Formats: sequence, C-alpha cells, structure tokens
Amino acid sequence: MSLKRSHSAGIRTSFSSGSDSGSKLGRQELYDELKRLAQSGQVFAPVDIALAIGAGEALVSRSLLGLAAEGYLEKVDTGQYRATPFAEIPQAEFIKALARASKTDSPRQRDLSEIGRLKQNNDVMRAKLLTAIAERDHYLAALKQHGIDPGPVPVPTPPEPSAAAQTPPSPVPTGAGSPTPSGEGGVGNP
Repeated sequence: MSLKRSHSAGIRTSFSSGSDSGSKLGRQELYDELKRLAQSGQVFAPVDIALAIGAGEALVSRSLLGLAAEGYLEKVDTGQYRATPFAEIPQAEFIKALARASKTDSPRQRDLSEIGRLKQNNDVMRAKLLTAIAERDHYLAALKQHGIDPGPVPVPTPPEPSAAAQTPPSPVPTGAGSPTPSGEGGVGNP
C-alpha cells in the first residue's frame, strides 16, 4: 500500500471512529424525548431531537419521517413535527413502529410521498369545493334578497352510456342466398 493510500485510510477511520453519537439511535432516549415533547405539545425539528439525545441528525430525521408515516407523529410543516399522537403509545409498540420505520425501502418511500401528494391535492380540491359552495350560497341569497326565485335545485342526471353502447350493431352484409341475421334469405330469396 502506498503512503498516500495509508494516510487517506487513516483519515477515514479517524472520522468514522471519532464519535459514536451519529452512528446509533438510542431507542430509549428517543422514546423519552418524544414522550416529553408530546406532553408539552411543542413543535420540533429533527435537529432538536438529535441535539437532545446525542444522535446524528440524518438518522433522527429518517426515524421521525418513518414514525410520521406510521401515524405516531404529526407532520406539521416541512421538517417540523408534533408528537401529540404519541402521548398514549406504550414503549413496546413504539419499538415495533421504530423497527418498521427504519426499514423504509425505496418503493415504500415512493408510495409514502405519493400518499402525501395525494392528501395535499385532496386538501386543495376540498378547499376549492368549499369555496364554490360558499359562492353558490352567496348568489342564491342575493337572488332571494331581491325577490328573484332561483328555481328548483338542479338534479344531477346519471351519465349516459357511451355512444358505442347506444348504437345497435350494423347488420353484416351477406352474400346472395345466405341467411341474414334475422333468418331470412339474402338478396333474391323470399
């Protein structure tokens, strides 16, 4: 091994063995800190937990993301959590949830982000619907205030079947003397 390689290898090992705080997440410390935050109702970030328990921020961030996906934490904002759902969770259940949360694979991560996107889209559409209902109620009230009868409430009509389903099948052309679909003879047959 050259001097350059042995020197660079020594640097790497000194960085990796310099501190154990970023390499392992203490389950008991994390549980105790989340219980404390659940009782206080504070909003927190992964860095707050990492500093409080002496673990690496990336490891804490992944764990909190997984716990939020499992429903044990409430994701308030980007990188912000609230531990209110965590208040009544026994430690055994927490350990199982943390084990599941730490095994987040890429398809599951994609699914979780897709679920988050769909929930956000659902919230946007719900807000638009509520706005449209409020506008409708406002205009109906304005019509009634001026003595105008808005008429009956429109009844939604069921969707009509597609055009292909409505048209009867066209008769298949038959040759002379061959029976038609109705059982009669072809051209020239009585």
